[in-house]
Amino acid sequence: MARVTGRLQVVATPIGNLADLSERAREALAGADVIAAEDTRHTAALLKASGIRKPMLSLHEHNELRRVPALLARLAAGERVVLVSDAGTPLLSDPGYELVRRAAAAGFEVSTVPGPSAITAALAVAGLPTDRFCFEGFLPARERERRAALGALAQEPRTLVFFEAPHRIAATLADMAAVLGPDREAVVARELTKVHETVYRGALRELASRAATEANFARGEITLVLRGAAAAAHGVDEQLLRRAIGLLSKELPPARAAAIAAQLTGATRAAAYALATRSAAGSAGGPADI
Repeated sequence: MARVTGRLQVVATPIGNLADLSERAREALAGADVIAAEDTRHTAALLKASGIRKPMLSLHEHNELRRVPALLARLAAGERVVLVSDAGTPLLSDPGYELVRRAAAAGFEVSTVPGPSAITAALAVAGLPTDRFCFEGFLPARERERRAALGALAQEPRTLVFFEAPHRIAATLADMAAVLGPDREAVVARELTKVHETVYRGALRELASRAATEANFARGEITLVLRGAAAAAHGVDEQLLRRAIGLLSKELPPARAAAIAAQLTGATRAAAYALATRSAAGSAGGPADI
């Protein structure tokens, strides 16, 4: 059998400051036979700044499945394909999964040139626990779905990391304060590594208030970092909490049912809301089996 010589390199690129392009990343780009880029115009600017000229092929969420066969054929011909996203590390809330999966399955060498990521950059400056964390990408755009997604994460003990669009940041912070509790500690990292890099810290209620009044909150690339849920308080009667939620959810929306149930049982509002949203989702005609 002929030896497979094609090679796919997954290369991290700067999230803002072009000086963060590593020498290994520069060498990989310069040595590519073709560069698969999320946005060829964006990558063209990076290549020009680095003095590199290489053929490019767009690969984004809308065309990845169509592009993969051609790129696999190039790998089969022995070419070196470099995968980049607009910024940071490919596949992390960016395209590339299908290409990497199928290239590896076909026996081609897949390697990485690690580097910048808004996820790790935000965690590094947040001052929140980093021993365990989970990345949730973008929350749903619609309020109802967003609150339901947050409710499902209400009792997650690990530090939470999200991306958010600037025009939704105020609404998202308000929803987080309502669902996860106004006192939950959070960090909004905006325009990381860029000229206008800003890191806002505080309780969700404080950040929501600032986002509603300060124009800069709605500008640039945003990464959100939230402290995980605290351990449940000892002495909370779980059976009583579930019964209270079940009864209150018949008459009240989840947020209100959760607030009252938390006061009655001593449970955290976040824990009560998580149960209330599951109850509301379970049956339109009555409480779910919670």
